[in-house]
Amino acid sequence: MELEAKEMNIPITKTIFGKEEAEAIVKPLETGWVVQGPNVAKFQEIFANFTGAKHAHATTSCTTALHLGLEAMGIGRGDKVIVPSFTYIASANAVEYTGAEVVFCDIDLRTFNIDETKLEEIIKNDSSIKAIMPVNLFGLCANMPYIMELAEKYNLKVIEDSACGFDGWIGNRHSGTFGDVGCFSFHPRKSICTGEGGMLITNSDEIANRVSQLKDHGASKSDLQRHKERGGSLLPDFTMRGYNYRMTDMQGALGVCQMEKKEYIMSGRREVASRYDTALKDISQLITPFTPKNYKHGYQSYVCIFTDGEDISNLTKEQIDRINIKRNIFMEKLEEKNIATRQGTHAVHTLRYYKDKNLFNDEDFLNSYAGDRLSIALPLYAGMSDEEFEYIISNIKEALA
Repeated sequence: MELEAKEMNIPITKTIFGKEEAEAIVKPLETGWVVQGPNVAKFQEIFANFTGAKHAHATTSCTTALHLGLEAMGIGRGDKVIVPSFTYIASANAVEYTGAEVVFCDIDLRTFNIDETKLEEIIKNDSSIKAIMPVNLFGLCANMPYIMELAEKYNLKVIEDSACGFDGWIGNRHSGTFGDVGCFSFHPRKSICTGEGGMLITNSDEIANRVSQLKDHGASKSDLQRHKERGGSLLPDFTMRGYNYRMTDMQGALGVCQMEKKEYIMSGRREVASRYDTALKDISQLITPFTPKNYKHGYQSYVCIFTDGEDISNLTKEQIDRINIKRNIFMEKLEEKNIATRQGTHAVHTLRYYKDKNLFNDEDFLNSYAGDRLSIALPLYAGMSDEEFEYIISNIKEALA
């Protein structure tokens, strides 16, 4: 039994690929249509139908989708965009690509999402703010109804960073459909995977048309449109400065297959999350994920707060730093048992580029700092076996004993 335990290796997640993906990815190679083409078009259609969006545009990544969305909404130099400080650095970087300035906001540590109670104060004090970028982190939607009320009140654009937001809902509305634009990731850490890749959704015809051109060098027609129309041998006009942010048709083929498996993938992830909720509920050192009423969590990650059993209702930097040492030791103990963990994500204001540029202190956004130093993502994937799950739980309890 001891030998079996030593041989077990638990990754942070697993992509759900099978023979369907292997067969689908070969077909573009056989037809010769490997760039943005019919598979991408089908993937976009399926994704739009699932989320309830009018338009969907596949891109090379969620980062490039965010960049396209911001530019399509007219965000540029002289503007400011509010971004939560606890997010992956790509959220802030996408704003910088446009020449606009990032304005950080702290988070609610219960949800890991932007603290909407602090938003209005930031907006009222800066007339240069033109947009809000709420991040639907780890699969849980931010408080989008309230954020949209603020956006309407102050005439602001909203771009949802739903990199982690696939199959996350508030009532019957999918993440990414509240704002002017929503952007998704299909990186291997995400529930639906195309290797790299992203998707931008919107209900605005104007934004959709601009994104269609911007992602394709600014061309007035796509390669697929030219292929289907007479006169396609002639190059199209280019009416704007654009980018090459097009998804390949091989990735599109993967996306179609993954969407066909979405029920299995998502029900499997939610089942594991529910088992974690039950197995960890009496462990005082961990706070398990919180889901508000009428929200449906997408569980891109299962992220806990490591407290070491301390009361964290009135956190200080000194307390965070002290508990952080214990969290890191805990993660190392699991790593020694071949159980992969990760911190949830990072506090962007503590990363050298943004810290030096803005002269930030770690405690300037204290909850984000706490999220960085105290969060821990546990392994989560569809198809996790009972043996794997029990191995994780038994080693968590042993490491905390």
